Amino acid sequence: MKSPSSPQVAPILNPNSSPNKNMHDPDEALKHALLKSRPCPFSQSGSTSPYSESEPESDASNHNPLPAATSLLSDELLLKVLDKIHDRKQHITNSLVCRRWCVLSGKLVKSIKLIDREFLESGRLSFRFPNLEDVNLVPACIKSARNSGILLSNKLIEVRLSSGMVENGEGLFVRKGDVFESKEIDIGVAILAEGCKNLTRVVLMNVSEEGLSCLAKECELLQEMELHNCGDFALRGIYNCKNLQILKLNGNVNGVYDSVVSDIGLTILAQGCSRLVKLELVGCEGSYDGIKAIGQCCQMLEELTICDHRMEGGWLSALSYCRNLKSLSFQSCKKIDENPGLDEHLGSCMILEELHLRKCHMQDNQGVKALFVVCRSIRELVLEDCWGLDDSVFAAATIFRSIRSLSLKGCSILTTQGLESVLLSWKELDRLRVVSCNNIKDSEITAELATLFSLLKELKWQPDSRSMLSASLAGTGIGQKGSRSLRWN
Repeated sequence: MKSPSSPQVAPILNPNSSPNKNMHDPDEALKHALLKSRPCPFSQSGSTSPYSESEPESDASNHNPLPAATSLLSDELLLKVLDKIHDRKQHITNSLVCRRWCVLSGKLVKSIKLIDREFLESGRLSFRFPNLEDVNLVPACIKSARNSGILLSNKLIEVRLSSGMVENGEGLFVRKGDVFESKEIDIGVAILAEGCKNLTRVVLMNVSEEGLSCLAKECELLQEMELHNCGDFALRGIYNCKNLQILKLNGNVNGVYDSVVSDIGLTILAQGCSRLVKLELVGCEGSYDGIKAIGQCCQMLEELTICDHRMEGGWLSALSYCRNLKSLSFQSCKKIDENPGLDEHLGSCMILEELHLRKCHMQDNQGVKALFVVCRSIRELVLEDCWGLDDSVFAAATIFRSIRSLSLKGCSILTTQGLESVLLSWKELDRLRVVSCNNIKDSEITAELATLFSLLKELKWQPDSRSMLSASLAGTGIGQKGSRSLRWN
């Protein structure tokens, strides 16, 4: 038996065969190359088990040739080769080749959704994946059965539910006892911050001021954050996140969890995150004062999304303080503003370009009209699956004088006459999209509306499955080669 310190035994070749003959035989040449690339006993692959002299030479083909063939490459060069693989899931397969490939593949992982909290607290997460930039800790913050067949999922959160969580009788799928205590979560966040200082995005749940403060101190590159189930005073922890530009704050999610974010939290947020560019408020309470603080302190804010808000009446006029706001979105809001006040007190967002309303209740004519007054300078309007949008409510859109693009989807109450009365008042409209609006009929299109269609640069018209507008517009120039086009699905 050869000692571990002895040099590697060179492969034994058949003395009766000539070297030239072996080199010209493809099978012999490949076998010779594999034998030559066989690693030394203490190679960089990490293995400390030397090969035995009595090991049959024919068994060399049973070993995986990939580690042996790459043993002469440096870690930096091999890392560049593995990084060329575009399918990130392939890195998991590559990590099973050998210990060295496992370490190198871990360095290529940038994003991870953590399920096992112990994997983080033991330090194995940062050791296994030292270059993480995007980490989601929400699944690891909830005490749920891993093998449960019940999955609660929406656009905000995914939770594995046990039968006890479903039958809790509190109206919430995630009770306070189902989420780890803030102190326990803070420990994991501190370990994450110390081990992954290159974080640029993080998703957290039920974290306190201490955990957020540690994250702000250690991760100076942090630019995007999503917070679930956090109260007002926990937001004091992100005061030192000087480079934070994108924040999604989830206060109350119907049926999932219930936390309170009021004017206090919005004011703390505004004072601590003055460089915000994009802000999304989900299920947040508040009023005029909280939105005003955001507008005054976050002067770089360009995108604001309000989802299922619980704002008090009169908050809408505070949007005029967001002087650099370019995009405003409302999603799943049961109301816009119950008491907006007089139009002359509303103000306006002068450089606002886009207004999006999706799955909102728009039966309140007064609140919708006040919103349109604040957003009177927009160039793009998107209305999708909004309940209560009839002709009288949509008529308030005539205040938009600079609008160039309109998209309607799922507005089943709006009629052709209501649409026409607004479109003919817009002189700069050049893009129109109408989909799944069943009360808008081809047979009701007037000559004035048809003329407007012929002048549009882009038209997508599919109000219902029976629409035959493509045939009725023959000869108008739409669909021909040039500046105008008709999109048809």
